[in-house]
Amino acid sequence: MNYTVDFFPKASRELIEAREWYEKKQPGLGKRFDHEINSKFALIESNPLHYPLKNGFHEAVIEAFPYLLVYKFIANRKMIIITSVFHMSRHPTKKHYATENPNSDSPYPSK
Repeated sequence: MNYTVDFFPKASRELIEAREWYEKKQPGLGKRFDHEINSKFALIESNPLHYPLKNGFHEAVIEAFPYLLVYKFIANRKMIIITSVFHMSRHPTKKHYATENPNSDSPYPSK
């Protein structure tokens, strides 16, 4: 099934920052991070309900890196909304709260 995938601006920033950090740490590691993230995106798109639901958000672990992809699945709109690319060393309460709403008329999660 085809789903629309959207990113909160916060999640986009987190993804870019993580990729850049890994690339600076070791050339090529940022590319590997991208590969792992893209592989997980593909799995989420193929079965968005596969990953556990916690506090209304799904969490997909990136096995090779200490990150979670946190997302909402809105079945009736066929939408997957990535709300956070969450480093697991951060305080866990921060992963489920989106601080920005890119479209006030959309069903994005809020605080």
